Amino acid sequence: MKARVTISLKNGVLDPQGKAIEHALHSLGFDQAGDVRQGKIIEFDLGSISAEDAQDEVDRMCRQLLANTVIENYSIELLD
Repeated sequence: MKARVTISLKNGVLDPQGKAIEHALHSLGFDQAGDVRQGKIIEFDLGSISAEDAQDEVDRMCRQLLANTVIENYSIELLD
C-alpha cells in the first residue's frame, strides 16, 4: 500500500514563498493568479499493511514528524 500526504499552511499563516510565486506569475503575464499558497506532497510505500492500520500509522507520522500541526494542515490519501 502506498500513501500520499499533502501538507499546506493553515489559513491566516503568512506564506512568503506563495507570495513570491504569485509575484513571479504576475511578472510572466499570468495576472489572474491570486492568493497563491504553496505546500508539499510526500509519497511513500507502507508495504503490506491494512488500510485501517496504514491510516493510523501515517497520521502518527504526520503528527510526529511530517507536518508542523501548529501552522500546517495535512491530508492523507491511501493508494492501492
